[in-house]
Amino acid sequence: MKALEFENVSYRYPEDDFDIIDNLSFSVEPGSFHCIVGVSGCGKSTILRMTCGLLRPKGGIIRVNGAPVAGQSRCCGYMPQRDLLFPWRTVAENLALPLEIQGGRTRAERRELAEEALAEVGLAGCGNKFPGELSGGMRQRAAFARTMLAGGGLLLLDEPFSALDYLTRVSMQEWLLDQWEKRKRTILFITHDVEEAVFLSGSVLAVDRTPIRRLREIPVPAAYPRTRACLARPEMAELREDLIEMLRKQVEP
Repeated sequence: MKALEFENVSYRYPEDDFDIIDNLSFSVEPGSFHCIVGVSGCGKSTILRMTCGLLRPKGGIIRVNGAPVAGQSRCCGYMPQRDLLFPWRTVAENLALPLEIQGGRTRAERRELAEEALAEVGLAGCGNKFPGELSGGMRQRAAFARTMLAGGGLLLLDEPFSALDYLTRVSMQEWLLDQWEKRKRTILFITHDVEEAVFLSGSVLAVDRTPIRRLREIPVPAAYPRTRACLARPEMAELREDLIEMLRKQVEP
């Protein structure tokens, strides 16, 4: 059973006169890690928003774990570019929000689950703090923990590290790989950073033209677990340059 399947999926924004996603079909295996790369505005985020049910396809069908997304309430967790932590709620209360919406648990149970999730991402003891008291990297860890609590084995991460400074971003990339290797949840990760995509992915899903009619799957020639030293290998450098050239051709006049 596939973790995610798109079958002839199309989508058109109301203000457009063309389909930004046009008859797209692809699938990903359970426990895999894929980065989607493409130029700005090509429709990458639209793929994630349809997967989590924020947008309804014009045509086709999307399945998560074999079942149509339209009939599921907790099929995946979605993390957008900004952490979207409410500043007036404590970190633990922010994490507990999806559990409140789902219902069926007491306040004490929600708090316990939030504290456990914070401990798992290295933020034990931060539950009573407010988001403004955390660094950028800590806020992203908290947002990731909230995404995991939202339910489902499929995590959709939309440029989660793009607003961080370079060193924090590198640290978070390494941290995320460690989290994935421990839990083996399926991750679909959008990024504009080609080096980030090559470092994280088992295979890169590249948008090589718009409208999106296919995702070109490109295997990354490095085994897990990884360190950043693998980026210096000739085959990894070649892949990075090939991806950069592919994207450059799409924006050159």
